[in-house]
Amino acid sequence: MKKTIKIALAGNPNSGKTTIFNNLTGSHQHVGNWPGVTVEKKEGSFAFNGFKVDVVDLPGTYSLSAYSIDERIARDFLLKENPDLVVAVIDTSNLERNLYLVAQLLELGTKVILDLNMMDLVENRGMKIDTEKLSRILGVAIAETVAHKGKGMEKIKEIIVEQAKEGKQSFFKIDYGEDIEKTINRLIKFLKEKRINIDYPLRWFVIKLLEGDAEILRKVKNLPQGETILNIITESVAKLEKHLGYDLETALVEKRYGYLKGLVEECTARHYTLEERLSISDKIDRVVTNKFIGIPLFLVLMWLTFQLIFTVGSPVANLIDSFFGWFAEVTSKGLINIGAPEWISSLISDGVISGVGSVLVFLPNILLLFVTISLLEDSGYMARAAFVMDRLMHALGLHGKSFIPLILGFGCNIPGIMATRTLESKKDRIITILVNPLMSCSARLPIYILFAGAFFGKNQGFVIFSLYLMGIVLAIIMARIFKTIFFKHEVAPLIMELPPYRLPQAKSVVIHMWERGSLFLKKAGGIILAGVIIIWFLSSFPPGVEYASQESLIGRLGSVFAPLLSPAGFGFWQAAVALGFGILAKEVVVGTLGTLYGTGETGLKDAILHHFTPLSAYSFMVMSLIYIPCIASIATIKRETNLRWTFLAVGYSLILGWIMAVIIYQVGRVFLRLL
Repeated sequence: MKKTIKIALAGNPNSGKTTIFNNLTGSHQHVGNWPGVTVEKKEGSFAFNGFKVDVVDLPGTYSLSAYSIDERIARDFLLKENPDLVVAVIDTSNLERNLYLVAQLLELGTKVILDLNMMDLVENRGMKIDTEKLSRILGVAIAETVAHKGKGMEKIKEIIVEQAKEGKQSFFKIDYGEDIEKTINRLIKFLKEKRINIDYPLRWFVIKLLEGDAEILRKVKNLPQGETILNIITESVAKLEKHLGYDLETALVEKRYGYLKGLVEECTARHYTLEERLSISDKIDRVVTNKFIGIPLFLVLMWLTFQLIFTVGSPVANLIDSFFGWFAEVTSKGLINIGAPEWISSLISDGVISGVGSVLVFLPNILLLFVTISLLEDSGYMARAAFVMDRLMHALGLHGKSFIPLILGFGCNIPGIMATRTLESKKDRIITILVNPLMSCSARLPIYILFAGAFFGKNQGFVIFSLYLMGIVLAIIMARIFKTIFFKHEVAPLIMELPPYRLPQAKSVVIHMWERGSLFLKKAGGIILAGVIIIWFLSSFPPGVEYASQESLIGRLGSVFAPLLSPAGFGFWQAAVALGFGILAKEVVVGTLGTLYGTGETGLKDAILHHFTPLSAYSFMVMSLIYIPCIASIATIKRETNLRWTFLAVGYSLILGWIMAVIIYQVGRVFLRLL
């Protein structure tokens, strides 16, 4: 037996799969992309009883039908990478629905370990599961876990190693009824007689052909007798559908659910009354998903999020701000005292410390934002947010599922754009990708905090909340416009499972916060550092000019574009330069201003108070919200779509940003004159 075991984690969204992954692998994780697609791939490892176990966290899916990118990735991995076994993590409180994926894994011939997760919810609801009988019927080993409490982790590790030592998974078969089974057996016999070389389990392959699986049908076309096989399949499906009276794919799905329903009835016992079935989650949902209360409640939670970010984060940010101001001054004096050239002192203090430091001061606020998003996701609320927004989204031409990628855009637009892979329709994916950059990502937060803190005092939380809300409203409006122009199609209704509410696991929240926070720090040490050094260089040359003056290279460059921004209220070269370099990464806007103006209490804030008014500051924040996605987001849009849609995303956002900033400033001026 080899000393390295390769396993995959599979499961429905909200089954606790990611928590299981974090518990098993701990800090031994790394994130990349699946080959050929911009989709996050999580891998990790753990050691147990002398074995190294490599773990691949497959995307959360409800089935292996390959309608969405997630489903296709999961299925391709299982078929091509051939892991030693698959741990199927299921929400045991919703046993029948979650077992559908397990049934498909078993039909695929995969060796499966069944992880009955969330067993605490099952016990609280008065359910009893006969795990021995369930194990015997399915032919799989079973582990019981409560992932968010870390229970059952050692046992599941033990089962993984034990099962990897044993032979192949026992044969699993669902009886699809006499007529369908006859057709399946006839087609299997035909393929064997013709000696068709197929790399998949033969029964599974035939069932997929009868289901009309697009990817499998494409593969058949390339076979030597592909056309003959397809003709036979077409005739067989037509005969069966004529006999059944409805489509064959539905019949196959119904047979699977019929089998699973009987299985669950056989292996579970319920010891509660009808009234007791109304769980705490159901009672909360009466309020949270109420058609009148749901959306206002979501807006209140957003507003509370920003109040938390400022109330808790700002005092720490102010301390860091003061430290960098002091550090820049001390460093400058120290370098001069030891005889360092003036340009070295200026580069380190004015460029590196002032530029990077002006961004890093907002790290506490950004970490708090990620903590809040993680709490809302892990608690089960995010699914409710998508549910309550579905009616509005549907009316405006977006699928209800589009709301989840948009919400993820609050953390970072890139994973938000990637998350559109869960949408089955290509048209829905493109529209959602185009409007996702209008979601106010965490990279814009330093800009908001700087300007709102300087101009709006105690109302800064409300001001920033209005920017996030504006992004959502503009995204919905633009989605409607894009649908009207490019995609005149009906939007499918939202069908999704609402997971039970659960207390977020502290470990999971911290891991999520650190993953996103570390990306911010890497930006500060990479893109932002490189950006501020370039800005310092352009601010210091040609030789002899005053640092960061209009006569410097950067001053001349900014002066070319500044007149275009004058109608928006910030027609001076420093603002033009900051927005221009902000295309590298939105944090660079603050880094640029920090490099040009300095940092600390007497530097950056005093400078923007001198150059901006409250109205032009708000207009500048609106421009920062909307105009051109960052370079990384643009690259992601290109990989997920094509050059045409990428140019559209860049072009419309730049024009929309300028128009909105001008409207707000000009209308605001008129309003202020009338007061």
